[in-house]
Amino acid sequence: MDAAQARRFLFVLGSTRVDGNSERLARAAAARLPPAVDQRWARLIDDPLPPFFDTRHSTGYAAPVGAGRRWVEATLAATDLVIVTPVNWYSVAWPVKLYLDHMSGWMRAPALAFAATMAGRSLWAVVVDADDEGAGTAAPVVDALRRTAAYLDMRWRGALVGHGNRPGDVTADRAAQAAAETFFGA
Repeated sequence: MDAAQARRFLFVLGSTRVDGNSERLARAAAARLPPAVDQRWARLIDDPLPPFFDTRHSTGYAAPVGAGRRWVEATLAATDLVIVTPVNWYSVAWPVKLYLDHMSGWMRAPALAFAATMAGRSLWAVVVDADDEGAGTAAPVVDALRRTAAYLDMRWRGALVGHGNRPGDVTADRAAQAAAETFFGA
């Protein structure tokens, strides 16, 4: 089995808008992946996670059930995790924040071996903001995801950043479209 066949990408779609700018940019980049690379696309709002409660100092965490179980299994199966999110109030979209919060519990549920399994795997980001390139509003999102990779001892593979406000605007961002052509080749 060659390296391309062994790779399993999970695209975690965080927007509350179907086919939004961040998803469009991610799909443009993923179109360049070799055909043998497994791609799974999952929209957080289609299988919503329950509210997250921080119980690490009281009851601890049990293995998740329902949507939590499906999301942790999909995440653990991925060799390459791609967080796809618009910038919302200088942060990731709320479904992504909830997903990251649940990771806190998954790391502390011993039966999952989440942190040990994710260590050494790749974390990528596809981020679209509504401002122009010079505004830098994507920087806090990219920094948060880079730090997430470091915390989980994952390989940070970088962020593909695009700009667009109205649906479809990112397709006119020539720099982002050009970067998408080689993003996953890095």
